Amino acid sequence: MSAAVGRFAARTVRVRAPGKVNVSLDVGPLRADGYHSVASVYLAVSLYEEVAATSTETPGITVSLSADSTLDLNAANIPLDASNLACKAAAIMADVSERPTGVHLEITKRVPVAGGMGGGSADAAATLVACDALWNSGLSRDELAHLAAELGADVPFSLLGGTAVGLGLGDELSPALAKAQTHWVLVTADYGLPTPEVYRTLDRMREAEGVKAEEPTGVDPHILAALRAGDAEALSRVLVNDLQRASIELAPALRDTLGMGESKGALAGIVSGSGPTVALLSDDSVAAEALAADLRHHGLSAMAVHGPVPGARIISDTLL
Repeated sequence: MSAAVGRFAARTVRVRAPGKVNVSLDVGPLRADGYHSVASVYLAVSLYEEVAATSTETPGITVSLSADSTLDLNAANIPLDASNLACKAAAIMADVSERPTGVHLEITKRVPVAGGMGGGSADAAATLVACDALWNSGLSRDELAHLAAELGADVPFSLLGGTAVGLGLGDELSPALAKAQTHWVLVTADYGLPTPEVYRTLDRMREAEGVKAEEPTGVDPHILAALRAGDAEALSRVLVNDLQRASIELAPALRDTLGMGESKGALAGIVSGSGPTVALLSDDSVAAEALAADLRHHGLSAMAVHGPVPGARIISDTLL
């Protein structure tokens, strides 16, 4: 038998998955289980994480990181062990696959870390899709979505993409029709805001004010209508994020970023999710590019994006 026969043949499946903006986010009271119910409209935008899953002859899951030049991975403190969400996604896929191999995950990060845009969730969603293909698991999208929900509330949306209404913990998704694009400028920060701390801050602020939050049951239909029509002007009037004031309490500079964006021509601005990324809504792609350039001139890290875009998708599959 020749040496080539039976030689391990490595394969790499590369998948990209989008970050998201919460176009609306209503947050209920603190529940007995320590979580909050939400009602949110998610919009997948054209800022992508990439995961390259490569089969290895050695058993186990390993992770490495690279980043867009705008991200400082040294400051991000992202774990490279079993606590990494992508690593957890690969482990789940190995459990449900008949013939898993070892796998190395190379994650290319572009979505801000701890930025309120679901970057870690996008990594996990991309890993599910990549490992499903790599190991020929043959799972349906519904089956992958079930696994995604075990990993975190935002992971199912990263898998789905597009526009969706999220209820419960945000993982009870209903796709929303919104083929028309809206254009945004994302202003990223050189620091993160831990999501649990933002929620705790909101709870403290509500308690101090004597505000009793109600359980959210749905989203404003005007938001869905504006997204469906791609009507940026109408959308600008109904953006809402209950976490925004808590994010600003923790990072007061966000108020200045929002103010500068609107003074430079944004129709409206909102903190995305728990922040600190700020999403500024623009009239169209030309206005978004001009606004991003203006904000960069003033020392901010800004980029123009659009949405909706598809969820986690394979972009290459290579036998090495």
